Amino acid sequence: MADRVFPQGDWDHGDLGERVHTGRLDAAIDELVNRPESQGRTHGLLIVANGRVVREWNGEGFTPESTHISWSMAKSITHALVGIAAGDGLLSLDDTHLIPEWQNDERSKISLHDLLTMRSGLKWIEDYVDGTASDVIEMLFGESDFTGNHAAYAAAKPLLHEPGTQWVYSSGTTNIVARILANALGEKTQSHDAVEDFMRTRLFAPLGMSAIPKFDTAGTFVGSSFLYATTRDFAKFGYLYLNGGKWGEKQILPIGWSHDAARSVVHDDVTGMGYSSHWWTWPTDAGSMIAHGYEGQLTWVSPLRDVVVVHVGKTSADYSDHLRRGLERIVVEFPAYG
Repeated sequence: MADRVFPQGDWDHGDLGERVHTGRLDAAIDELVNRPESQGRTHGLLIVANGRVVREWNGEGFTPESTHISWSMAKSITHALVGIAAGDGLLSLDDTHLIPEWQNDERSKISLHDLLTMRSGLKWIEDYVDGTASDVIEMLFGESDFTGNHAAYAAAKPLLHEPGTQWVYSSGTTNIVARILANALGEKTQSHDAVEDFMRTRLFAPLGMSAIPKFDTAGTFVGSSFLYATTRDFAKFGYLYLNGGKWGEKQILPIGWSHDAARSVVHDDVTGMGYSSHWWTWPTDAGSMIAHGYEGQLTWVSPLRDVVVVHVGKTSADYSDHLRRGLERIVVEFPAYG
């Protein structure tokens, strides 16, 4: 494998080299980005191989400088932030009694690891279709006693299962984690200054990311859904995980933290993917880590192939599997290193 290359500012561009069949790769890209509009639209596609941009495509009206909403790719960024805090000794995966409201009931047994692997046991309905019961829509956009306090909305849910035993994908869980991080950093009430400074100085600045995080009115990072960045920014984040949490000579994430992101705890029959700790995994791409969001926002990290693929756009749930298969066809054109 080539010597490690890390962008100092923006990415360098490179050639595919002899290992990749250019015609097949470009055909797979063309098939994806020019699919029928009924199947969704690609706003941006970026491929980094061996530390350099080898393919970049932007849809009409978009440029490399355009920012895109992360949706649930922000969950994986939340995983990184928790890792940095854990490296500082502020948090531990074994921590329990995480929220003041949980101190006197069975929810006090929920660990940080349970939350990161979506096995809290809390009641939750993750549905994005208007007109149906949906905790995620109510949390983010509804009006209730918890309006503007996403973590409080999710933390108030009752316990249905023993913590650590049942997997339920939950955006509410991530916002609880974001609140736990804020508390660990000593964030002041209704402020996000400490968290935002932590994000920028410890993660975004070292990588050269121009990401824009969003916070609710309670001051909690909406780690479930709301971060804006360019495709090149998302690729830098993916490249951090590809390199074991290291950026140049600096270890950003604790050693082993990225490996946890590639270790599946469950297979999801709906997507056909594995789920680890706020990351997804692809069963036939060993060691893969996928930050996956609504409408086809996706950062696919493949250490086996030394490649990061970023896709942003608007793809309906009906065609999400079609999109993932299209991206898989791109990824597999990069042969695995022996």
